[in-house]
Amino acid sequence: MDAIGYYVFYAFNWVVTLLPLRVLYVFSDFIFLLLYYFPSYRRKVVATNLKNAFPEKSEEELKSIAKKYYKHLADIIVETFKLTHMSKKEQRKRFTYTNLEIIDKLREEKRDIIAVLGHYNNWEWPTLLPNYLKYKTIIIYRPLQNKYFDKYIYNQRSKHGIQLTPTSHIIREIINYRKNNINTLSVFLTDQTPAKGDIKYWTTFLNQDTPVYTGTEKIASKYNMAVVFFHIQKVKRGHYNLDVELLLDQTAGLPENVITEAHVRRLEEIIREKPEYWLWSHRRWKHKRPVENE
Repeated sequence: MDAIGYYVFYAFNWVVTLLPLRVLYVFSDFIFLLLYYFPSYRRKVVATNLKNAFPEKSEEELKSIAKKYYKHLADIIVETFKLTHMSKKEQRKRFTYTNLEIIDKLREEKRDIIAVLGHYNNWEWPTLLPNYLKYKTIIIYRPLQNKYFDKYIYNQRSKHGIQLTPTSHIIREIINYRKNNINTLSVFLTDQTPAKGDIKYWTTFLNQDTPVYTGTEKIASKYNMAVVFFHIQKVKRGHYNLDVELLLDQTAGLPENVITEAHVRRLEEIIREKPEYWLWSHRRWKHKRPVENE
């Protein structure tokens, strides 16, 4: 997308997202047809991912999950764009939080926190987190290759006070805030695929050999940060709840890979419960685990 294409998109998005969500869901129904039927979007990738993740399920079950997934994906697209014109009042109504007292208790103890979540349900809507927490809230992200769309996403995520920080800068940010006695809550999307040269750890995730980022574990254990899981649940169409779960309180000195396995296993459990809400069109398993020489 070049500059002209981006500004055309931005102008269109600005006007269309003035419409209420109930109307935008009509667009979502149409987008679903494009994603699932024609021209379709990564149907083979989704089918392969689902088949490998759930070998015990029949073809009919896998097709049903795929269809539900594409309907959900279409909703996520319009819901993400809707953030352009979504008021704080509407966002509070549509995206709620439970078990925030876990974070409040850690704040009283002056603890820094790492929160982990996956691309599950609507991971774009918790932009009001700083309004609920007495924490400097940081989201670790990878800048998009397209600088125009990257700016759009950056502005959407940060407009209510969340700080976006590239992975390479997060330790520096945490140290700087600690020096100024400012507690941080750093949010990691942990189901992204590491570049081949950055793979340090493999595990079994959804029945497949899977490379996993270990940054969460390294940072948490180094600074004895508590680790919480953000479980985003779909209440109904256009309504979500983020439930805070304490995974690990004290992390310093834990055996290697305990922290990583804890959040990987929790995400896997959630996906298995309702698989249609995970990002199956992501090429999560594009890297193959190397065969060790005997």
